[in-house]
This record gives sequence, structure tokens and C-alpha cells, in this order.
Amino acid sequence: MNNQANSSTKEAHTGDLKPLSFKAYEIVTTVSGSPTYTRRDFYKITLSNCHMIIHYADKSIEMDGTFLFFRNPHVPYSIELLSASYTGYACVFTEEFLKASERSESFLESPLVKIGSTPALLVNSQQKEFIEPLFKKLLVEQNSEYVFKDELIRNCLNLIIHEALKLQPSDRFVKPKNASSRITALFLDLLERQFPIETLEHPLQFRSAQDFAQCLSVHVNHLNYAVKEITGKSTTVHISERIISEAKALLHYTDWSTAQIAYALGFDYPSYFNNYFKRLTGVVPSSLRV
Repeated sequence: MNNQANSSTKEAHTGDLKPLSFKAYEIVTTVSGSPTYTRRDFYKITLSNCHMIIHYADKSIEMDGTFLFFRNPHVPYSIELLSASYTGYACVFTEEFLKASERSESFLESPLVKIGSTPALLVNSQQKEFIEPLFKKLLVEQNSEYVFKDELIRNCLNLIIHEALKLQPSDRFVKPKNASSRITALFLDLLERQFPIETLEHPLQFRSAQDFAQCLSVHVNHLNYAVKEITGKSTTVHISERIISEAKALLHYTDWSTAQIAYALGFDYPSYFNNYFKRLTGVVPSSLRV
């Protein structure tokens, strides 16, 4: 049976984070049931000691030992606990909290939170000895009355982030160097900002290359050429892959009907969605229901 890691009451209150907010806590869990798919509006960094599978978007990553996990608020996730115990530390914060620091770009633009990258990194004993006290420092400082405690907290966060960045291959950083790169980066960012789809009141806005080109104020042919030149894939392929990825996530982890999912993804009729999904995956949407 799949096991869900249920957080302590400290984590249960993170849903009320306000802009410019931060919260750290020690992880305490129980084990019951199957994984729950959660979507939150904040970034999360976890130092974990356990064996678990992280279901991240429509992918899964198995981690065993001590590791750092970086959660992007745009990507839903769940954890499946495979070990009897789960200890560690975690902190959650809004993008606005981190952006109050001039050094936030290294994190927000890094592979640690980029879509498609691996958000979990194994940590050796020496690295743990450096990182764990930083989490403990965060626990203490968040409740202190020090006037500049937010700045001190950001400094600790940056130390954790840069220690993790040292574990990443340097060639995973890609900086736009020309017009095509800039346009492609804007397109990919706009595409990703539409996800995850959390309610039926906010369905997908942009589904075609023309939609994105109009929003970015460029000719659709210019956009298509730039994206193909930089990524090797067409604009339409990028859009289709991301829609299918979200469709799989919604089919797996929500109780929405196929018609509701079709509407949420911008399809006028469920039959259009069924045909689209089958054409790109080879199976009908209902076959993914557990």
C-alpha cells in the first residue's frame, strides 16, 4: 500500500502565508493512506532523512537517505513515504519574500526550481553538517524580535541555496544571449505561468502559438522561428506537451470529471479533448483514472 506522509500541525498552517512571508518548521509525520496531490502558492525547501518517492507533476523521483528538495509553487507534488521514519526540516516562503533580496535571481532562475529539472539532491554527511544548522537557525530567528531578522533569514536561505547550486552541473544554467533566446524564454515562462490549473473558474487562457504571440506582441512566425531555433521543438509541441502533462496530473490526482478537465484546459467540448489526448498519447483520458 502506498503511504502518505502527513505533516505536523506546524505545516498545516502554512496555507495562510501572506506576501513577504516565511515560515520554518521541523518535520513530524504519521503514515496513512495514499499520496495526496497538493498545490500551494509558496516555494518550499526541505532537508529530509528518509526513503520516499516524490511525485512531481506527472513524474516520480525516488530518494533514499539525506536530501534537499526544492518545491516550485507552479508544480503540484505529493510524497509517498517508503521508510518507517521521516525526520528533517523545512521552510516555506513566498516569491515576494525572496525578491526583497537583490540576490533572489540565482534561485528563481536556477535549475533548482526550473520545470523539467530534478528538484531533489542527495546530500553527503559533510554537506549535511553545514546545511542542518542553517535550518535550525531559521527556526530560531523566525520567532526572534531582531529588527533585521528577515534579512538574516534571507542570508541563511541563500547559503542553503548556493550549497545546493554547487551540486548542480554548471552547464545547466542557460542565459538568453540574443533576441531568439529572449523571446523563447518569455514564451516558456508565460506557458508555465498558466499552470497548475487549480479551479474551474480559471481555465487555460493561451492554447495556440497565435495566443502567445499576441500576448508577447510579436508576429507568430517570429515566435515559431525563435522557439524552434533555440529549443529544437516547435511552439505547438511545447504547448501540447505541457497541456498533456497537466491533463495527466488532473486525471491522476483530482476527482474532476473528464468534461471538467476538458473545460479547464480550454476545450469547448469533451470530445475535442478526448480526440486531442488520444492523438498525442495513444490512449483515451479515462484510461488514466485509477
